[in-house]
Amino acid sequence: MSASIEIDNVTKRYGALTVLEEISLSIEAGEFVVFLGPSGCGKSTLLRMIAGLEDVTGGTISVAGQRVDTLPPGKRGVAMVFQSYALYPHMTVKQNMSFGLENIGMAKEEIEKRVLAAAETLEIGHLLDRKPQKLSGGQRQRVAIGRAIVKEPKAFLFDEPLSNLDAALRGRTRLELAQLHHRLGATMIFVTHDQVEAMTLADRIVIMNARKIEQIGTPMDVYQRPASKFVAGFIGSPAMNFLDVKDWTREAQALAVTTTGLGRVTTHFSIPAGASPQGATLGIRAEDITVVTDGSGGVPLTAEVVERLGDRTLVYGVFDDGSKFVVEADGRSLINPGDRLAISADPHAVHLFGDDGRAFLREVD
Repeated sequence: MSASIEIDNVTKRYGALTVLEEISLSIEAGEFVVFLGPSGCGKSTLLRMIAGLEDVTGGTISVAGQRVDTLPPGKRGVAMVFQSYALYPHMTVKQNMSFGLENIGMAKEEIEKRVLAAAETLEIGHLLDRKPQKLSGGQRQRVAIGRAIVKEPKAFLFDEPLSNLDAALRGRTRLELAQLHHRLGATMIFVTHDQVEAMTLADRIVIMNARKIEQIGTPMDVYQRPASKFVAGFIGSPAMNFLDVKDWTREAQALAVTTTGLGRVTTHFSIPAGASPQGATLGIRAEDITVVTDGSGGVPLTAEVVERLGDRTLVYGVFDDGSKFVVEADGRSLINPGDRLAISADPHAVHLFGDDGRAFLREVD
């Protein structure tokens, strides 16, 4: 069973401190939504308000069309999986998974059926008689998820559930979560500050910053069409290159933008009336830069640091005017620190941000 979730104009304050301000969001039944943002942006607080672990200062939260922000946590039809597994150490896996159902007086036969079904789904049937101290971190996380599954909730809420796992186990558990969502078809909300988790798991990403939502979109929407300079810099590794805009002029159907570092870039954007190039920024990702090797010109760049990652090489360089810039080259690249390169930018891949940090709309070109 899955359910839609409606967050309408929700605000959270602790005394005079506002941590979330007028948040509105609709989550469809069966959707996997990730709350992504830096530490302190309010993403975990919003999740805890949905779960009922934090009170709502203003606004409403509904699950499956029923308002729940006035209900206790156990009546909301959601199940939460925490960063810390929160397993009872003296209980077996089976007892940990069944404990919540026993507390509400569910029949033993139904509890047994649900626990065995969840254990089969998570492939932990062979662990049912073990205690948590005999389990690996990944196994404990599966038990915590199983404890949520047996409740047959309308929605699953995950609060950074992979952060305690090592890198290899995080990757494997990420895959298992994606498969679990596909099998259950359940509504899932997942909180993380890890963009890789967000990009690989989400149907839609909700990017949060400074008490508000910056952008909502599919992983490729927020990557390819960031709504703000913050989103552009937060999504992607390495972060997007940003260059200060010196001036811009309209030439026929194009916009000629003069920047630090790259100089003049001819591209296509709709500039609102009254917008000024002062304080504007041009952005471009490292993979949209070409190292010119055919002698056809390009902008000179001096390599300072070369990071070899196997499938690609990242070159951290500096323009003659002192502007820093990152270029992605082939994994077999022979570029070394100190080398002088010539580079060119794909004008169709640049982004333009106003002095308020919001992205200008790209014209069809």
